[in-house]
Amino acid sequence: MRIMLADDSAVVRTIIAQNFAKNPEIKIIASVSTCQKLLNNITLENPDAIICGNAASDESEKAALNTIINKHNIPVLLLENSDSYSIPFVAKLTETIAKPKLREYNQEFFSTLFKKLKTLIERKSASNTGVNTDKSRIKLLCIGASTGGPTAVSEVFSGLGYNFPLPILYTQHIEIEKDKPLVAWLNEVCKNVKVKLAEDGEEAMPGTVYMAPADRHLVISHESHSGKPVLKISDEEPERYLRPAVNKLFNSAAKIYRDTVLAVLLTGMGADGANGCKEICENGGWTIVEDKSTCAVFGMPAAAIELGAAKEVLPRPEISKRILEMVKR
Repeated sequence: MRIMLADDSAVVRTIIAQNFAKNPEIKIIASVSTCQKLLNNITLENPDAIICGNAASDESEKAALNTIINKHNIPVLLLENSDSYSIPFVAKLTETIAKPKLREYNQEFFSTLFKKLKTLIERKSASNTGVNTDKSRIKLLCIGASTGGPTAVSEVFSGLGYNFPLPILYTQHIEIEKDKPLVAWLNEVCKNVKVKLAEDGEEAMPGTVYMAPADRHLVISHESHSGKPVLKISDEEPERYLRPAVNKLFNSAAKIYRDTVLAVLLTGMGADGANGCKEICENGGWTIVEDKSTCAVFGMPAAAIELGAAKEVLPRPEISKRILEMVKR
């Protein structure tokens, strides 16, 4: 377990850290005075759970906790004082335990603390596995493709029907000056969705496909106040000679949208997108890769499978149907 600890008492933090140092199953990766301080590195450190002793201290701490739980989807174990009150956090992602006096941090307390941490982590894991992904959890669809990609994505887009409820971000390996003709062609053959070249700073809207411009990376800058991805068009160096790179898109989605991302990796040469799929899986998201039977080139999907980063492997005709099952359930 990778645990972050926030408590305004340095003594309490030391007592907990020293006890957990005896447990090989636990690693304290941060120990700070407030949950606000945890927010600075929370996406980078990717903790399994957080222990917080400041839940009722002030409004800023409550706001930080809400961000940790509701945006980053990280379980929190609350050490509650007698003056704590009921806080409207997601029940499945929180557990509470009475905060003892300094002399009462005994083995019984730490045994209970450890059990509650395990319960929280297992509860989150159970909610992210299987096919129980529901409409309220998936917020974003990302698609990556290379060789054979335009035909593949046109089939997937067409199968999504009208009024698709999520933004769709799409990275395609493509030659310079070929991006606008591809967008025009996709709009011609996929009447059910709007396809456009992504623009820097725009907010991605449901039912619209935002394609990475040729020779530029498409990434997510941040999440808007309304929960929609704000796009960034980047001139960063190519990744393994590729710009745009699918990994760039998938990694940014994993970082910001964590377990609310659904990513699809289609036909293509090489291994781009495999590491991005792994990042999405490690953050609780879901990945679908195209089966060899329908790929023009079984390179990128094969690389994701080899990394253990493919939650599902489906032939192309089944992909859009599966997307709709997950998004609209």
